[in-house]
Amino acid sequence: MTLNGAMALICARSLVRPGVRFCVRLFSSVAKSRHGEARNDVPLFRYVGEHRKPTEKVFVWGFSHTGALGIPSFVIPDSGRKKPRKYQLTPYRLETEQKISSAACGYGFTLLASNTKDVTKVWGMGLNKDSQLGFQRTQRDWHKSYEYVLEPSPVSLPLANPQETRVLQVSCGRAHSLVLTDAEGVFSLGNNAYGQCGRKIIDDEVYSGSYVVHKIEGFDSRVSQVVCGQDHSLFLTESGSVYACGWGADGQTGLGHHNKTAFPVRVGGDLEGVKVQQVSTYGDCSLAVSAEGHVFGWGNSEYLQLASVTQTTQISSPRLLPLKGVGKLTQVACGGTQVAVLNEDGEVFVWGYGILGKGPNLAESETPEKLPATLFGKSEFNPGVKVSRIRCGLSHFAAITDRGELFVWGKNVRGCLGIGKHEDQYFPWRVTVPGHVVDVACGVDHMVAQVKSVI
Repeated sequence: MTLNGAMALICARSLVRPGVRFCVRLFSSVAKSRHGEARNDVPLFRYVGEHRKPTEKVFVWGFSHTGALGIPSFVIPDSGRKKPRKYQLTPYRLETEQKISSAACGYGFTLLASNTKDVTKVWGMGLNKDSQLGFQRTQRDWHKSYEYVLEPSPVSLPLANPQETRVLQVSCGRAHSLVLTDAEGVFSLGNNAYGQCGRKIIDDEVYSGSYVVHKIEGFDSRVSQVVCGQDHSLFLTESGSVYACGWGADGQTGLGHHNKTAFPVRVGGDLEGVKVQQVSTYGDCSLAVSAEGHVFGWGNSEYLQLASVTQTTQISSPRLLPLKGVGKLTQVACGGTQVAVLNEDGEVFVWGYGILGKGPNLAESETPEKLPATLFGKSEFNPGVKVSRIRCGLSHFAAITDRGELFVWGKNVRGCLGIGKHEDQYFPWRVTVPGHVVDVACGVDHMVAQVKSVI
């Protein structure tokens, strides 16, 4: 393995913690033996300083054919590549000039956001047939919009004070997007056929090439989290209230009916009087975790997601889920058919239907199953390892430990797990990313990771 007479080999763990010295071994053809003879197998060591500050980077992987990974040469080969690359099976660094603070993966598209005060704060890439990435002008005709965006492109927001406002979070659904700001509220883009963008439904509205970016109003306090389901939207406010709009055919809006809802309405049911700290959805089931550590669920239960409170396939109003043996919960992650929860001790529990993470023999459960901590790197050498964050896509999960290691499991749709192969993963498996993983966004068939790295 040589390249221009030299081979570089990183002699450190794939995860490098800040402040830890590591070396790069270089096999150089100019190195000489003690007899003065030229040798090409003598290692030379160079060190990264112990106090080198880690930098923020973005890594992408999975299905690249839609442009969702933001690497144009994967879709349209450049002079150095003979064939397009449909699948990127391992993490690939995305070159970005801005520090990305939030990322979201939709159905074939991606949003990236920075908390900068610069005019451009959000970038989109991938499928844009419903203008879920905003109006992206073509170079030849200013009145036409790209249906596929192959590299991160600025998303224009109608901000009143663009250099005073920061973007806090982005979220993506099947064909719509939400953008949360600190001072100007929430904006929506894309398909609004079911009211998921929080505005009036217009019959036969054409979303392709649309300029519409809507500011959503009607909340009791400032919004602190936005979440896109497949065709519905959830909003969490600083007061702990949950609002919903969009498609309600499976009860996923939690508004007590199965109709479309064009404007955000406060969710009641068992959430009345409860202060919610986090909400999660990606398909047609929705979950919320309260400040007291209890979980509430509504929507689709065809796959036993809500089996603890119903034998029916749908619930249209939030119900408290009487989960036993899980402790005080802090986070929930709700995919298309399966659920994961995280407690204050860093333990992960799963249930529902699909690949749950305890091997091929466990494909269905209506009660929480604890994933052994050893699957996330806990051992006699690392006894204190805990999971600090969980995320979900449509049919896979991701967990980040307090040491910045990323583990994934589930359906490996088009290589979305980033583990170097196409096969499904039945147990949590560590993804090789060069640095501390800060956060990760999961989609249907691709992922995006925010990483702090010294290399």
